[in-house]
This record gives sequence, structure tokens and C-alpha cells, in this order.
Amino acid sequence: MCGIVGYIGSRNSQSILLDGLKKLEYRGYDSAGVAIHTHSGLRLLKTKGRIHDLESRLADQPLTGFAGIGHTRWATHGKPSDANSHPHTDGTAKISVVHNGIIENHLQLREELEALGCRFVSETDTEVVSHLIAHYYAGDLVQAVRQAVGRIRGAYAIAVLSEHEPDKLVAVRWASPLIIGAGRGENFIGSDIPAILEHTRDVYILNDGEMAVLSRDSVELMTLEGNFIAKQLLHIDWDMVQAEKDGFDTFMLKEIHEQPRAYRDTMRGRVSKAEQRIDLPDVKLAPEQLRQLKHIQMVACGTAYHAALIGKTVIEQLTRIPVEVDLASEYRYRMPIVREHTLVIAVSQSGETADTLAAMREAKQAGARVLAITNVIGSSVARDADDVLFTMAGPEIAVASTKAYTSQLIAFYLLGLHLAQARRTLDPVLQAELLAMLERLPQQAADVLGQAADVRQLADILTGHEHLFFIGRGLDYSLAMEASLKLKEISYIHSEAYAAGELKHGSLALIEEGTPVIALATQDRLLEKTISNIKEVKARGAYVIALALEGNTEMAKTADRVIYVPRTFSLLVPAIAIIPLQLLAYYAADLRGNDVDKPRNLAKSVTVE
Repeated sequence: MCGIVGYIGSRNSQSILLDGLKKLEYRGYDSAGVAIHTHSGLRLLKTKGRIHDLESRLADQPLTGFAGIGHTRWATHGKPSDANSHPHTDGTAKISVVHNGIIENHLQLREELEALGCRFVSETDTEVVSHLIAHYYAGDLVQAVRQAVGRIRGAYAIAVLSEHEPDKLVAVRWASPLIIGAGRGENFIGSDIPAILEHTRDVYILNDGEMAVLSRDSVELMTLEGNFIAKQLLHIDWDMVQAEKDGFDTFMLKEIHEQPRAYRDTMRGRVSKAEQRIDLPDVKLAPEQLRQLKHIQMVACGTAYHAALIGKTVIEQLTRIPVEVDLASEYRYRMPIVREHTLVIAVSQSGETADTLAAMREAKQAGARVLAITNVIGSSVARDADDVLFTMAGPEIAVASTKAYTSQLIAFYLLGLHLAQARRTLDPVLQAELLAMLERLPQQAADVLGQAADVRQLADILTGHEHLFFIGRGLDYSLAMEASLKLKEISYIHSEAYAAGELKHGSLALIEEGTPVIALATQDRLLEKTISNIKEVKARGAYVIALALEGNTEMAKTADRVIYVPRTFSLLVPAIAIIPLQLLAYYAADLRGNDVDKPRNLAKSVTVE
């Protein structure tokens, strides 16, 4: 995943591009660069490293001009280097391109272009695009871009700037996100809304196969075939403070603390107290269709996959519909069986996850109806789905997902109850109790956040270790998988999550004196068995930190340390139990001196396979 920004107007573009790139740095941070049309022609400055490295170089070698494009990179083709940084140009340096995605047939095109005399200076697939546009250029930049993208296969969001036609920017999108910002006497390109939000709140969201031609005073939208299209402007009402740290040291810590609000926002307007029911207006499935469902498949990646594992248990227990959960990257390749009355649920925070999009399309081709759970209105997942359940987490900037994950859990609770009321599988009294408990979750989450100082002390115990383990049963095992991922992706401590009942089948061999084990024990019906498993690892020298429900006096006698969370209905516990585990991962990473918001080798949304 990479970040793209573009500007054309009457202001100096350098500062606008830099500001936009800073807002997009969560998309990639191994290199950055800009191309600006100056009074002496098209000029580039790019460098390996983060945005501040580019900013330092531009301070020494400023570029002045009223049109430009910029890019922050997460490497896919070619290692991070100055040469592989974007923007890329053709051999005459008259045409410059930035690109997010992967050109799948770049080697074939590269060989063809080299045979025509083109000289490549990078290892990237993107450089092919700049040479292709130059090859087709015959006085019409838009036509040249159209011909070039007609030759490429893969996923791409592309912005093009040319010295031949300095009064325009051209943008094109296929399977990678791209938006156009409309201003007064100026217009913008961005991979994501935060890149341009400071300058305009009116945007066009490009669909696959659409182009935009920007000048100072106009935005023309067209298909790749050249047919002009009318598209409604989308007005963004986000508060700018949502994209800032708001007094916290990091975006991740801010986003952990935003979870009570995200819970309320995701439930708002969907929980009817008066009628004791759930209303999901964007889910168009009629009650009769919901009653006919025979099978549900879920597809997701990473943290969203872990949310789907919780969602499986929620839906099965509330509705008795059998549910399968697949990693989206594996779904297509197992020849999934999609029967009549199968619903496929795709879960993606960004709505642009390449593997999840591909799995969705596979399911639709097989005849399934697809429901999306996503955080981004106008995203590819949202547009491709038949029904959408939006989480209302707001912008999530830190690479490690926190509030997006818990908002997905809230969405699954809402969906499970919505299905249950249509299928009449819940006693009305129990449904009313569940709704009441659901509405208490935001306050309970806020109460758990009050334990942050205690959790930091526990994190200090972990920082000297390179290996640790999470164990749990049932929902606690699904939760352990997410907790383990969160710890290792930002602290770089190796951790594994095990189903506690599987310890005797091999993983006990890894426990030795002093090994930290974090034991999740929030499911009352499995508590006795989990305590037995804790005693098994304690007998082999483990240091056990347990997570338990308030009032569990037995756990204090069994574990070395205990984190307590408020009691609620068992299915709802994960939404509050994950919070101290997020904090544990956060403080472990912080105490180890890591860049918590931008963990090494990772990017926020994986928009390539």
C-alpha cells in the first residue's frame, strides 16, 4: 500500500503535497517524493526514508510551482531506495507518474519497452507506466494515459503530471483507492480523505475504470473509454481533530481511548430502546430472506479475521445458522461451496483490502449475496457488496488496528441480534436484556481504560522477554489470537496463541522457567477447565498473567497477576476484554522504544495481494 497526493491551483504546491503526504504516511513510509511543474519545467525530488527526510531535502532544494504530485511508498517491487522511490519519469523526464498497486504484467511490458530503446533506472513496476505514457504521447496526455492503462493488468491508482501539458493532472483508478477533492480555483488528488481534508471537504470517489482530468478550475470525470460521466460530490463532515493525536503521545493510544465513543457511534440509530429491536437500514435483506438463510461464510484478513471468529460464535449462538470463517487470501483457492441461501460476510476496516475484495467477487460469481462490514463509506468493499453494515470508528491512523476491531465486534453483535429477531430464535426477554447490556458496553470500556496505569506495570514484566504465549478457550481463544497479533506486530516480541485444551498436544514443550503466559479466562462455563490449564503451565515454571471477570476470587489464587474486567453477557465480553490486552501490547512496545504507530515492515491497509 502506498499514498498518493496531487495538487493543481494557484498556491505553491510543495507545502500542500508535503502536508498531504504526512496525513498518508500510515500507508507506507520507506520512501517519499514529489514532482512539481516549476518555471524551469518538471522537477523531481525523492528519497529513501520517511516524510521528514523528504521535507529536510526540500528545505535545502525547494521546488516552486502550482501543480505537483507526491507519493509515500510501501515497497512491493524493488527494495526501498532513492531510485525506487516515486515519482517515476520517462526517459526524457517530461512525464511523471505516482502509483499505488501492482502492475502484474510489468515484466512483459518492460521487455517490450526496452526493445524500443527505453532505459529503466529502477526495479519498480511503476516505471513501466511512465514509459508507456511517453510511448503513446502524441499531443494528448489524456489519450496517452488511456492507451497506457489499456495495456496494463493489475491494481492501480495512478496520478500523472506532464511538462507537455502543465495545466492539468490526470488520475485513473482500478482496484486501488483514489479520490478527487474539489476546491475553488484549485483541485486535489488523494489516496484517502485525510490527505486533502484540510483544504476541501467536497470529494469525488473514483470507481474502477474511471479517470479524472483536473485543472485549476475544473474536474472532468470519464470512463477509460473516454465517455464523460456525472458524479455527485460527497461532502465530508469529519472533524479535523479526528486525524490528529488530540494530546496523546501516539495515534494508537488515542484510538484505544476512542473506543467507548466508537461503540456509541456504531450503535447510534440502530438500537431502538422503545421497540427493543435492532434496525439496520443499509442491510436490505427482507425478514423472509433472513429466515431462509442456511449458511454463512465470512472472509477477512488479519485483525478483521479475528473479529470474524468472534462474529461466528455470536451468530451461531444467537441464530443457530452454521458459519464458516476463511482467511480471504485462502478462500478463492479452496473452491468454496456456495449453496442457495448462502450469505457471505466480508470484513475490512479500509474496505480496500485486495484479498478480501477478490474473495467477495469470487463469492458473488458463485451466486452468493454479500454483506460488507467496513469502516469507510465509498470504499471498494462497500460499493461491491449487496448490503453494508458500516462501523463508525472514524479515521484510524495507527497501523495496528484497535478501535476498528472493536467496532467490528459491535457490528457483529448488531447483526447477530438483527438476524435473531427476524428468525425469532431469541426469547424476547433475553433479547431485551442483551440490548441493555450492549448499551452498557461503552461505559464498561471506559472503566477498563481507567486501569491503564496498572497494565503498564504488567507490560514492564514482558519487555525483557522475546517469547510468550496466550491461552484461552472458546471466545477467549479467538480473543487470544488478536491479543497475540497486537503484541507481536508492535512490540516485536514473539508470541503465539494456543487453544488451552491443546497444550498437552505439543505446545507444553515450549514452557520453561519464567516463560510469560497470558491466560484469558472470561467465559464462566469454561472457567474450571481454563484454571486446570493455568496450573499445567505453572507447574512447568510459567509466569501467568490472567484476564478474568470481576468477582473471580479463584483466579487470584491461581495466577501470578490478574487483570479484571467488568461482567456482562458472555458473548459481549470480548469487546471489553480486548482493551487491557491492547494496552498491554501498546506499553510493551513503548517501553521497548518502538515506533508504535508505524511498526516495521507493515502498512495500514494491504491493497495488493
